[in-house]
Amino acid sequence: MARGRVARRGGRPAAVALVALLVAGCGGASAPAPGALVRAADAGDLAAVERLLGAGADVDQRDGLGRTAVTAAAMHEHLEVVRRLIDAGADVDLQDSDRNNPLLLSGENGNVELLRAVLRADPDLTRTNRFGGTALIPASDRGHVETVRVLLETGIAVDHVNRLGWTALLEAVILGDGGRAHQRIVRLLVDAGADVDLPDRDGVTPLGHARRDGHDAIARTLERAGARG
Repeated sequence: MARGRVARRGGRPAAVALVALLVAGCGGASAPAPGALVRAADAGDLAAVERLLGAGADVDQRDGLGRTAVTAAAMHEHLEVVRRLIDAGADVDLQDSDRNNPLLLSGENGNVELLRAVLRADPDLTRTNRFGGTALIPASDRGHVETVRVLLETGIAVDHVNRLGWTALLEAVILGDGGRAHQRIVRLLVDAGADVDLPDRDGVTPLGHARRDGHDAIARTLERAGARG
């Protein structure tokens, strides 16, 4: 399944310069410019975020894509900005037009420290991405072992089925490469009580997919858990 990759850190001098202009007058009586906090968070400019919050910016303001500042910061893995916005009361459950929010982005990018910061805000674990999956599903298919481990400690639904008809276990088998990371994820999911016989829409079980794709180590794990082919 094709998924857009989360944007990574990078130099954005023009964006930083724009943020500087937007916050230049924050020490005076005028209110911050609309959307300035989202832009500052997107640029990872913690100082600008601090000034804007101090000037009364709405911590949950949105940009034209419905993105809040905390989601913009999470998208680029600006950890300290995410922490500051959460401390300021940011609602981490709000989703943008692509259904992104900080928890779901943490599942995609596999940043465990970011995930732990978001979990401090007691997020809604049932929120789903544009594919109808919880944060556990992209974490499993992308091989983010520690992210999966931490998410499973939260009580997130291990057998949630997305719009493709796949669980986290199915995605780890179908979309994974069968290597060590996905082997470990399958074991974590099995140990967490994942239904090893829950099939896809074509009736193919995780064990059936593992055997078909030659993922022998994963197949053995599923067999030991009592899975049927």
